[in-house]
Amino acid sequence: MRTNHRAALDSPSRLEFRLTCVLSLAAVTWLLSQLAFAQSEAFNVPLTPDGVPDLQGIWTSNTITPLERDPRFGDTLVLTREQAMELERAVAEYSATADAPSDPNRGAPDKGTIELADSYNNFWFDDGTRVAEYNGEYRSSLISAPSNGRIPAYTPAARLRIDTAEAQRAEMGAYAGPESRPLAERCLLSFSSSGGPPMLPILYNNHYQIVQSPGYVMILVEMVHDARIIRIDKGSLPENHQRWLGDSVGHWEGNTLVVTTSKFNPSQRFRNSSENFKIEERFTRVGEDRINYEFTVSDPDTWVEEWSAQIPMNRTDEKMYEYACHEGNYSLPGVLAGARRDEATAP
Repeated sequence: MRTNHRAALDSPSRLEFRLTCVLSLAAVTWLLSQLAFAQSEAFNVPLTPDGVPDLQGIWTSNTITPLERDPRFGDTLVLTREQAMELERAVAEYSATADAPSDPNRGAPDKGTIELADSYNNFWFDDGTRVAEYNGEYRSSLISAPSNGRIPAYTPAARLRIDTAEAQRAEMGAYAGPESRPLAERCLLSFSSSGGPPMLPILYNNHYQIVQSPGYVMILVEMVHDARIIRIDKGSLPENHQRWLGDSVGHWEGNTLVVTTSKFNPSQRFRNSSENFKIEERFTRVGEDRINYEFTVSDPDTWVEEWSAQIPMNRTDEKMYEYACHEGNYSLPGVLAGARRDEATAP
């Protein structure tokens, strides 16, 4: 059962309280963030017993800043304090309204027009209340390059590959078997690349626990409890070792953990990427409660140019909850059983 436990433990009025806080404390929060950034410039990075920067802890990346920039901001990556406050105010006002109890007498939504709000109450979302603040700057998008803050266009080869795959799926049928269903629905991987790489903030369960030991860094992802094992200063795995989360090899550049990942499982494609998809991630501890996470995607067979993003990860004292994906999850056997019945009764 897919559950956001943090929302379930909050009081029903949490979003009304959120709105009050955003409106009354935004200026104070901005001053504190500037102070924290100034302090981060003199931050002494703690070390593990084996002498490398300590990234351990539980961190969250939830934010209202989208991956891709709203076109109204054009090439503007950095927002003013007033712009950030206005975005946060709008989200708080929307949440305060959307968190109202559902009408028990409402009719069912029309087929084909169902939106996310029809399946999830706003109460369950945990995608943050704040604009992403990176190195003291408020960001209009997580994507930092190209300059328009948008994912580059597909190459002609990628477009052909995508169209061919869609035609094959249509011919096979969406419910031909379990393998034709999405990985997230089968509880194999988190949806929308929460587990990564790249590790993107999504609707809820945006917590990550980092654990280090000599020669390894493990990142436990709350969504579907994916566990990434990053091997430090090791060679690549054999070509036939194609993990769901790829082959991640890291090394230290000063206080920054640099991780290069390739060799993904063929069934795992990040936004229609090719087998040549490669990503470089950088984790830098910049404060007691902050890690700067950035990545650059490289796949000339899919996008016309490389693209990069920068995401703040903030320490949290909240717990990591089990994501019991298959517990009480009847969707997969239900859709497959329904398809088999339709086949049996078809003329």
